[in-house]
Amino acid sequence: MPSMPNRLHIALTSMMAGWFRLSILPLLVLGMFQPGRAEQVLQVPEGADLQQALDRARPGDTILLRPGARYIGNFVLPKKEGSQYITVRTADVNGQPAMGMRVHPSHESKLAKIGSPNGQPALRTAAGAHHWRIQVLEFLPNRNGAGDIITLGDAAERDLNQVPHDLIVDRCYIHGDPALGQKRGIALNSGTTVIRGSYISDMKVRGQDAQAIAGWNGPGPYTIENNYLEAAGNNFMLGGADPAIRGLVTENVTFRKNHLSKPVAWRGQGWTVKNLFELKNARKVLVEGNVMEYSWLDAQVGYAVLFTPRNQDGGAPWATVEDVTFRYNIVRHAGGGMQILGNDTIHPSGPTRRVLVAHNVFYDINSATWGGTGAFVLIGEGPSEVTIEHNTVSQSGNILMAFGGTRAKAIPISGFRFRDNLVKHNEYGVHGSDRSPGQDSLDWYFPGAQFQSNGIAGGDARRYPQGNAFLSEAEFEAQFVAPGAGDFRLKPDSRFRGAASDKKDLGADLSALAAALGIRPGTAFQ
Repeated sequence: MPSMPNRLHIALTSMMAGWFRLSILPLLVLGMFQPGRAEQVLQVPEGADLQQALDRARPGDTILLRPGARYIGNFVLPKKEGSQYITVRTADVNGQPAMGMRVHPSHESKLAKIGSPNGQPALRTAAGAHHWRIQVLEFLPNRNGAGDIITLGDAAERDLNQVPHDLIVDRCYIHGDPALGQKRGIALNSGTTVIRGSYISDMKVRGQDAQAIAGWNGPGPYTIENNYLEAAGNNFMLGGADPAIRGLVTENVTFRKNHLSKPVAWRGQGWTVKNLFELKNARKVLVEGNVMEYSWLDAQVGYAVLFTPRNQDGGAPWATVEDVTFRYNIVRHAGGGMQILGNDTIHPSGPTRRVLVAHNVFYDINSATWGGTGAFVLIGEGPSEVTIEHNTVSQSGNILMAFGGTRAKAIPISGFRFRDNLVKHNEYGVHGSDRSPGQDSLDWYFPGAQFQSNGIAGGDARRYPQGNAFLSEAEFEAQFVAPGAGDFRLKPDSRFRGAASDKKDLGADLSALAAALGIRPGTAFQ
C-alpha cells in the first residue's frame, strides 16, 4: 500500500493533469491525514466515470456531481459492507432546494443530470445493496420513454435476503419527455425506502400503464412524503404484478403530504389514463395529508382511489389489502371518489378488510365533467370491517354503489359503518345491483351495517335508517361558508355543528385536515 506522502503526491499529480479528464479525483476530507480510513468526498466532473466512483465509495462517503453536468449511463448501486449511508448528490450551489423542501423543475439548472442512453434504468440497485442516499439530482427520460428511470430492487428477485434496503431518494427531479412520455419514474421493489421532496412528472404512455411510483416485489417499509407525483396510468400503485417472493405483501407504508395530479391537457391526447392511487397488495398503510386530483373516464371509469386486491396473473393467491387508514386528504376533480373491492374477481385472492376512511374532503366528483359514475364509493365482492366516517363529500352520483353475488344471494359486506358524513343523495343514494335504494340495498349488501348520524342533501328519509338528517340541497349548501369556492367550513350557526355521534361536527375536521396538509386553517381547498 502506498505511503501517505506517496498518496498525496499521486493526488497532486492528478490535479495538475487536469480536472476534466475522464477519471474521477477523490478529495479526501473530514480528517484526510488522520490514521485509519476517514469518510471521503469524491468529486466527479462531467465526462468522468461515475460508475467507478460508485464502485470505489465506502460507507459514509459522499459522491459530488457538478451542477448542470450530464452523466449518461446505466449506473448500478453496488452492495457494500457497513451501515453508514453513501450519498450521491449534486454539489452545493445557491438556489438548490433545502432539506425539507420539495424540488421543482425551476431548480433544473442547479442540478446534476443522470440519464440512460437506452431503455434500461439510468440507476438501479444491485442485489443486496443498502444504505444509499440519492439526493438533489435530475433524472432524464430514457430513450423513447421506455422502461423505468430508477429501479430500486429487482422485480424478479425471489430471495427476501437479497432485496436492497435502506435507500433514500431525496429532492430528485425525475421526468419523462413532454412529447414521448415515460413508462415509469421509480420501480419500488426494495426494503426500507424513503422517497421524499421529489418531483416526478410526464409519466405517460399510450397503450399501457405508466406510473410515477409503482412497486410489487418489495416488502417495505416505505415512507413516501412531500412529493409531486404525475402519471397517466397510476400516480402511485402497490401491486399490479405477482410478486416473485412467495407470500410477499408490502407492509408498513406511510404516504403523506404528496400531491398527485394529471394535467387536464392530457385529456384526448391518447395517453392511457386510469387512477391516482391504488393498492392491490398491501398491508398497514397510512395515507394522510395528500392532495389527489384529476382522474377521468378513459381506460378506467375515473375513480380516484382504489383498494382492490389482485392476484394479478394467478400466482399470488395471498394478495390482500388490509389495515388501511385513509384520512385528512383532499380528493377532487374526478369521475368517482373511491372503489373498494373485497376480493379479486378473476383469480383467488386474500380479502380487503379493516379499512378506515375518515376526515377527508371529496369534491367535484362529477360525472358530467369527468365521465364515470360520479359516485362517492363503489363497493363490492365482500370487503369487511370498512368504516367511512367524518367525510365531507360533494358528488354528482350515488353515495354508495354496491355489487357482488347473484340475484338470489349477495356477497355480504360485513362490519360496515357509515356515519357522521356530509354527502349528497342525488338520484339513488345508497343503491345495490338489483335492489331498491336505501334500506333495501343496505339490508341486502350490508347486513348489520351502521348507517347513522349523516347529513344528507336530498333523498327520502323514509327509505333509510333513523338517525340521519335529510335536508334540501339548498339548505345543505347553506351550511357551508363557500362550498363553490372550496371552503367547506361550517357556518357558526350550522345545524351540523356538534351533531355527530361523537358530539363533534359532522363531516371532516377541517382544522386537523389543514394541519395534515401543512396549510393555514381556514384556507379554501382550491
